[in-house]
Amino acid sequence: MMELKVLGCAMLFPLQIFVCVLRAAVRLLTRQKRRDMGADVVLITGGGRGIGRHLAKEFAKQGAKKVILWGRTEKCLKETCDEISLTGTECYYFVCDVGNREEVYQQAKVLREKVGDVTVLVNNAAVVHGKSLMDSDDDALLKTQHINTLGQFWTTKAFLPRMLELRNGHVVCINSILSLSSIPGAIDYCMSKASSYAFMESLTLGLLDCPGVGCTTILPFHTDTEMFQGMRLRFPKLFPPLNPEMVAQRTVDAVRTDTAFVVLPWTMHFLVILKSLLPQSALEEIHKFSGSYTCMKTFKGRT
Repeated sequence: MMELKVLGCAMLFPLQIFVCVLRAAVRLLTRQKRRDMGADVVLITGGGRGIGRHLAKEFAKQGAKKVILWGRTEKCLKETCDEISLTGTECYYFVCDVGNREEVYQQAKVLREKVGDVTVLVNNAAVVHGKSLMDSDDDALLKTQHINTLGQFWTTKAFLPRMLELRNGHVVCINSILSLSSIPGAIDYCMSKASSYAFMESLTLGLLDCPGVGCTTILPFHTDTEMFQGMRLRFPKLFPPLNPEMVAQRTVDAVRTDTAFVVLPWTMHFLVILKSLLPQSALEEIHKFSGSYTCMKTFKGRT
């Protein structure tokens, strides 16, 4: 009897995969029902500048009830908070270093008491030092891992339990295409983003049986912000940096449609496929041809 059951499952498996692919194709071709954000309280880490600032503006534009900003620089946080408040959306900011576990837990407690339960957590905070392993300071390497990777552990542990209780929540990670295809000169960043991707992949699968709670991971190509200022590819017109406003728009839309993974631009899917098919020597030639092999030599971004 057991053997027949296993055989039946094995025969149905290809059909199940086909149905999943068909559903994904339909999602791409049709307009999906979108989440009404009128009751959502959105927390954005690294929300004072760069993509974080654009995310705050886009969530407010799409009707979020409250937007909360976390970051390390009060001046930037206040400026963004004032800008969002002028649109009519309630906005608050708290100085918080997500790489500091105790600070995250303490500020999460303060936030819940002053503002309420967070229903959308956007892990956006990140740093990059733009150096090779041998040129990197040990403390700088640790800082990258604490903020880019471990910070997600602390924020998610702080807010996910309540989302599960409410059966209402979404965890978002602003990752990078470098988590899937690394480059020289940013070894700390690439490692941290690869770890972050694995964290989100595991979390997404772990929440499959948790109604009302979802995950979204955004994997953008080089984005035109001061974080990666000076980074130069060989063919800038062929590989132009992404517009941060567009990244923010696609992120918020992915949250509203409960889309798990988004690669920006979509052409980067080919890079992932090539990595699975080509030998290492061919991949090295692609890096040299595109200029990604040396793109960090002109890096002048902020940390």
